[in-house]
Amino acid sequence: MMRIGIFDPYLNDQGGGEKYMITLAQCLSKDNVVTVFWNNAEDLENVAKRFSLDISKIRLQNNIFSQNYPLLKRLLESARYDRIIILSDGSIPFVFSRKLLVHFQQPFPQIKISLKTQFKKMRVDHFFCNSFFTKFFIDKEFGINSQVIYPPVDSVVKKNKKQNVILHVGRFRARNIDSGDYKKQGVMIGVFKKMVERGLKGWKLILAVGLQDEDKPKFEKLKENAKDYPIEFLINLNKADLHKAYSTSKIYWHASGYGENLDENPELAEHFGISTVEAMGAGVVPVVINAGGQKEIVENGEDGYLWDSLEDLINKTNSLVEDNKLWEKISEKAIQKSRKFSGDRFCKEIKNIIEQ
Repeated sequence: MMRIGIFDPYLNDQGGGEKYMITLAQCLSKDNVVTVFWNNAEDLENVAKRFSLDISKIRLQNNIFSQNYPLLKRLLESARYDRIIILSDGSIPFVFSRKLLVHFQQPFPQIKISLKTQFKKMRVDHFFCNSFFTKFFIDKEFGINSQVIYPPVDSVVKKNKKQNVILHVGRFRARNIDSGDYKKQGVMIGVFKKMVERGLKGWKLILAVGLQDEDKPKFEKLKENAKDYPIEFLINLNKADLHKAYSTSKIYWHASGYGENLDENPELAEHFGISTVEAMGAGVVPVVINAGGQKEIVENGEDGYLWDSLEDLINKTNSLVEDNKLWEKISEKAIQKSRKFSGDRFCKEIKNIIEQ
């Protein structure tokens, strides 16, 4: 049994990275003493509630990585741990644990690797990323050879009668007036409106979004743009309601990275695509942008479609709308592909790197 410390600097965000890190903590807490470094217990509880995670065996301790925490005290405290695992914000901490493991959820293309960071990098025993997309940029930026451990993805039971619904799942995060939102919900609304204007009937677009207070004003403008069209918004769904949305939908859309220079700003693409895999597990056929981590999930024409332009998105969606047998065939293959990203697989791979 090892003492393992875990730190996620974004724990209050409740996003995919937080699901990754606290699932990791849950897996390891079965056979080890696991501590999460964070000052607010409510944040950890909210992550556990949102993603249905068991944190009963996970301890909480003051955040030794806080800027206000004395360096010497952090070093002495970290020496008590066999392993410390951190989700990097582009930096690497200096600790005295027996081993240090650093996880990356996204590229950091603008980061400058200082001599200090180079020195701290030498103290890291294992780097691991959430996708080969992230790995490509991280390895290049930090001069390392990281491992890929795909995120754990919930299995969504396909049990409800399918409806003519195109679904998108993602947080709404406003950028600015010119560039819109990070997940490109506005782009998808525009595409769906064009399809309706071209004659699409009997179909509905549902956007299931996570929404924080600071983004509400711009979100209201997004909703206004969808007015008078069969477009529905589902806000901050719990796990059961989200799974219901997956289980009743036929097609899944994702557009993160559209219109962006992803060579210069790779962080604007989807780094993996958890919601895409969740949708596939429920038999929802993905029609997603040919960028970022989506390319590692979907095999074009086999278990979904990858699109390169908005017209391509429309054409590939229409092929499924007009041919139900094609939809059924790809839907079954999507379910099979989703099993590759199971939670059991994730726990096994995490335990393997911890025991090295």
